[in-house]
Amino acid sequence: MSGPARWLPWLVAVALGAAVAPVDAARFWRWKDAQGRPTYADRPPTGESGEVHTGSYRRTPADPVGLRVQDRGSHYEILAENRAPGPVQVELSLARADNVQPVPALPAGSVVPASGSRVIARIYPQDPRLPNAFEANLLQLPGDPQARPFDFEYRVPFEYGRVRVDQGFGGRFSHNDAQNLYALDFALPEGTPILAARGGVVFQVESDFQRTGLDRERYGGRANYIRILHDDGTMALYAHLKPEGVQVRVGQQVRQGQPIALSGNTGYSTAPHLHFVVQANRGMRLEAIPFRMFGAAGELKFPREAGDRP
Repeated sequence: MSGPARWLPWLVAVALGAAVAPVDAARFWRWKDAQGRPTYADRPPTGESGEVHTGSYRRTPADPVGLRVQDRGSHYEILAENRAPGPVQVELSLARADNVQPVPALPAGSVVPASGSRVIARIYPQDPRLPNAFEANLLQLPGDPQARPFDFEYRVPFEYGRVRVDQGFGGRFSHNDAQNLYALDFALPEGTPILAARGGVVFQVESDFQRTGLDRERYGGRANYIRILHDDGTMALYAHLKPEGVQVRVGQQVRQGQPIALSGNTGYSTAPHLHFVVQANRGMRLEAIPFRMFGAAGELKFPREAGDRP
């Protein structure tokens, strides 16, 4: 049985006006021009300049959306660039604002389309004669809050045989929050082939996490998983997969019944199993939604509180 990860919004930060250690980051430069005025740009100065500092985005390679700052002379444009094959909702805020005025007022959000970009805000100096600096934070969550689920017949995500659900809808052990209320934990031997319950595009993949156990602080937010985006904007999450057991890649189109991974026991988990849930973005928060699933004998029935022991 699992204690599934709480899939919290990712956080990306960019700082201008202070040196930041780069981590898979685009870099920015700050220096003083001949008149002693601070200047920011996405490339180093070409001539002699004083007090040259570098800054960067702080992010991890798993973040689907990155920030880019463009110096437009009179102001800076902050763009959110999405490298994921599906939409991502973002919310921009300022952690620090020295002599600057954002337009629109922050926090402000947008939905960045698949493989696209959006200008989220423009940052203007309040007094161009004085130094200015800012730090921007970006929260991001997969999916479009405007998505409306279709009624769909999901298939059991493995070859049928005997279907055993160790924790069902509303299970008290860990299916009692909004993200996992309608999740299912299928008891499966480690290494069981996992099949796509519904076709779609592979949105996210985590495949190299090795550990398991009941330490929620250490493992509650980590597990090997696949997130598949469906054509109605909902997303299926297949979690606690075997390390290096993922058989698909981000951006790949998969069909219903196609092998996608091997079951495992990674993350906050008590035994080998598959955690399956269908989620939708409800405005910077993920919520599980009820679904219908079919096996060889017809539609499966999932009573609330099925198997609620750890």
